[in-house]
Amino acid sequence: MKILILGAGKMGSFFTDILSFEHEVAVFETDPKRLRFMYNCYRFTKEEEVSEFKPEMVINAVTVKYTLDAFNQIMPFLPKDCIISDIASVKTGLQKFYEQCGFRYVSTHPMFGPTFANLDQLSSENAIIIKEGDHLGKIFFKDLYQRLGLNIFEYTFDEHDETVAYSLSIPFVSTFVFAAVMKHQDAPGTTFKRHMSIAKGVLSEDDYLLQEILFNPHTPDQVENIRIELNELSDIISCKDEKRMHNYLNKIRQHIN
Repeated sequence: MKILILGAGKMGSFFTDILSFEHEVAVFETDPKRLRFMYNCYRFTKEEEVSEFKPEMVINAVTVKYTLDAFNQIMPFLPKDCIISDIASVKTGLQKFYEQCGFRYVSTHPMFGPTFANLDQLSSENAIIIKEGDHLGKIFFKDLYQRLGLNIFEYTFDEHDETVAYSLSIPFVSTFVFAAVMKHQDAPGTTFKRHMSIAKGVLSEDDYLLQEILFNPHTPDQVENIRIELNELSDIISCKDEKRMHNYLNKIRQHIN
């Protein structure tokens, strides 16, 4: 299959690596410098090259802020039977776009990233395939993710956004709070160092990505849950209530078990 990947960033490079030995892969990137280390693939910087390549599938791997812009830039140069796809962690606006674009489409979300995941060993990682979309496109990604050893889940666009609000916004907000109140430690403990490592990883992500995850319509409810729990914990600590503390610890242990 002829596959065009939009963007030569971390995830664009990852998909190029895993697909280029079985498919004819091209990478389109407006910044030629980012193509220097892309191997075993065609490297395109002009739309006319895309038109000549005639891709059968497009995988949009640009930064989430520019996902729709990248589609709009490249679609006039695609064959009408081409399947377009995204791997965005934020699907805001994508369903409406796909329904009006005139192309077959498939939307997925690998629930891992280069910051924390071991890309050579993904058996403990997950991927979401959106139920809406082209049947053959979904089969392609299902086969790909199965070969990578990923655990695959199928959600609607709405179910995906709700899942992301829970699985990403809660740890992100908790990390932001930690980073906001922390002070430099000359002799940090193990737990502190682990939290610091997570905070640095999260805060290395693109600002727009963090913003869009937190602006997810389902996020405010999760933030409110955090606020409620913090208020309860603060009251227990202020009162030095041993019984309530014991009950609270039992409650949260049951959650993580």
